[in-house]
Amino acid sequence: MQIITCATWNIHRARGRDGRVDPDRVAAAIGSDISPAGRHQVLALQEADGECPPHAGILDLDRIEAATGLRHVHRDATMRWGPQSHGFLGAILFVDPAIEVKSHDVIDLPGHCHRGAVVVEARVDGTALRIMTAHLSLTQVLRIAQMRIIAQYLRRQPVMQTILMGDLNEWRPWSGMAFSPRLLGRRFDGGVKRSFPAHFPMLPLDRILSDRAGAVQDMQVIDTPGVRAASDHLALSAKVQLTGS
Repeated sequence: MQIITCATWNIHRARGRDGRVDPDRVAAAIGSDISPAGRHQVLALQEADGECPPHAGILDLDRIEAATGLRHVHRDATMRWGPQSHGFLGAILFVDPAIEVKSHDVIDLPGHCHRGAVVVEARVDGTALRIMTAHLSLTQVLRIAQMRIIAQYLRRQPVMQTILMGDLNEWRPWSGMAFSPRLLGRRFDGGVKRSFPAHFPMLPLDRILSDRAGAVQDMQVIDTPGVRAASDHLALSAKVQLTGS
């Protein structure tokens, strides 16, 4: 049985509960509390670039790579919003160098605020796997439209297990219309943990999902003083069983 370990965190553009913007605090929390070297094979960050154009990067990516042992997938300019960006509209994906990345892509999503998704198709010890991270809208109508676009994108791609992770802004534990199998043509399944707000988590806005039933296992909230201080979201981790095609 193959397992891939994943983590996701909305870093709130490095603005902590005290109102300070402190990218060093974010990097320290990633390296010590969330994804120290060897803990995860995939790390997804949201709100990790500036909010307004040119959406410039705010993190020390070299420091994060050194601490986690992972590599970000945005070296190709087509994977970034612009020349000053680190990711695509704040979404940054890191993967283990042992994972063989076959292709990568970005998806523009509609909304009042710029939104986007990052997609990697890879092979993990010979098993095909698609990894996606996204930050969806606060409003359900826009989430429905965004997930419909993601579903249409997936229909045009090769069939393989897909992991969707990030701040999906769905506060209902049972999810809403945006994740309806009738809308998407597939069911995304995963655990539900309260991750927002960090100082008193009540809402399960952050998710790690797979389109294979029961694949997401051992989901945990990463709740430490360092994580709570650095962002308004807690981080999530999970193991995902790879089932093949």
